[in-house]
Formats: sequence, structure tokens, C-alpha cells
Amino acid sequence: MKQSGARPAQLAGTWYTADQETLADEVSAFIEEAEVPAADREIVGLIAPHAGHRYSGPVAGYAYRTVQGGSYDTVVVVSPFHDGHRHPLLTTAHCCYQTPLGEVQVDQTRLKALGEELTERNQPGLLNVAYDREHAVEIQLPFLQTALSGEFKLLPLMLSGAQTAAAIDLGEALAEVLAGSSSLLVASTDLSHFYSEEDANQLDQAMLEAMTSFDPKEVIAVQRKGKGEACGLLAVICVITAAKLLGAADCRILNYATSGTVSGNYSRVVGYGAGVITK
Repeated sequence: MKQSGARPAQLAGTWYTADQETLADEVSAFIEEAEVPAADREIVGLIAPHAGHRYSGPVAGYAYRTVQGGSYDTVVVVSPFHDGHRHPLLTTAHCCYQTPLGEVQVDQTRLKALGEELTERNQPGLLNVAYDREHAVEIQLPFLQTALSGEFKLLPLMLSGAQTAAAIDLGEALAEVLAGSSSLLVASTDLSHFYSEEDANQLDQAMLEAMTSFDPKEVIAVQRKGKGEACGLLAVICVITAAKLLGAADCRILNYATSGTVSGNYSRVVGYGAGVITK
């Protein structure tokens, strides 16, 4: 597919602030206000929520605080594709993503290598989409632009449907492509949606505990049994799979909250969790 120009900032002015200076201040505050233990092991990946910054920003700040000042050549953001698509694995057709904080270039070299790796494994390749409205990748970018030191290239990956096998295959292919590189994996996911605070807390704790097991099978089982929920389940499975093959051994949950904390409405909430994956 012919490469398109820059992907516009679809969410600026709605899901997050459109003004450059204000956005930088807000995201910096989310990160600075998060209190996390000093990193004593190499960080391979993050788990971060993807609602509007007003709601999930304070939780996301905990994940990004762990990599504050860090430097990576490539950042892989794996997310669901909320609009749904017949193809299971999607990526961008654009050369870069725009946000009010500037442009983030897409890592075309690794994107091509990943597509070739998937083909060699007889797996579905990557379908390039243009002018998508998927928020779960874009919402992470201002945090990455603020937290990280220096420029990085983005590998945006979106999974459609509920094919857990495709997520595992993508994770394995990612690990092959990223081996030996300076890279960071980000699983973009919210937790349960539209339950009471009490029910959400129970569902979300079960899912977060499954994530800390660092076992994709456990994460899948919790959702299939109805014990917990994550809208980015496939993203989490993919990132854990890739991280384990890249030498990671641990996932820690850093913070949890629901939308009720901000809205004051505890009868119908969305859950947000932040985690870090280390060697």
C-alpha cells in the first residue's frame, strides 16, 4: 500500500488538550505526581490505560514514570482496534503520527521486517490503514513524547477481533524482530467497562492478578471465565508473549483506579491499571 502522509491528531481537543504548552504541562504533572519505586531492573514493557487523559491520565502516569528520562530507538504500542475489522492485524499507512507535541515517525524498517516475519511463519500479515480513528495508540503518544529522552520511532500495532492465537503469533514475531534492539513495548488497555464500582474492583483485581502471573494462558482464562475483563486483552497477550521471549520475567501493577474517581459516578465505571514489565 502506498504510504500516506502524517496521521492527524484525531483526539486533540477532545480526549486530550489541543494546546501544546497546556498538554505538556498536564502530562508532565501526571508523570511527576506518580510515586513508583526506583527501577532496579531493565524495563522491557508497560501496561497503560487509554481513556481520555482526564480520566486515565493519573493512572497512566505511573507506568510512564518508570521510564522517565529513558531512551529507546523504537517504541511498540500494541492496542485493540475498537471499530473492528475483518483483518486481525493492523498497522498504520502513515509515515508518522501527529500530536500537539510534534510528530512521531513510524519505524518503517521494523514494520517491514515484522510483516516479512509474519509471512515466513504463515501468519496473517499486517494490513495498513489510513486515517483511522483508533484512540488506543494515539492516547499513549503524548506520554511517550513527554517521558522519554530524545527521539524514538513508533511501531503501531492494532489487533481486531478475539483471536488470541493471532496475538501470540504477533508477540513471537515481534520478539524476533526486536531482538538485540533498544526497544520498549506498550500494551494499551483499559479494564472492565460500565459496572458498579464494587463489581469493577472485583473484576479488575482478578485481571490485574492474571497479568502479574506473566502467563498469557492465565490472562486468557480469566476473561473467558468471566472473572475479569480487559478491552485490550489481545494487546496484553501480545506484549507479554514478546517480553518473555526478550528476557522479561516479571510484571508488576503500579496503580489502579476507576473513572468514578474523577466523575464521581460510581454506578457505571471503567477500570484503569498501570503496570511495568522487567527483566
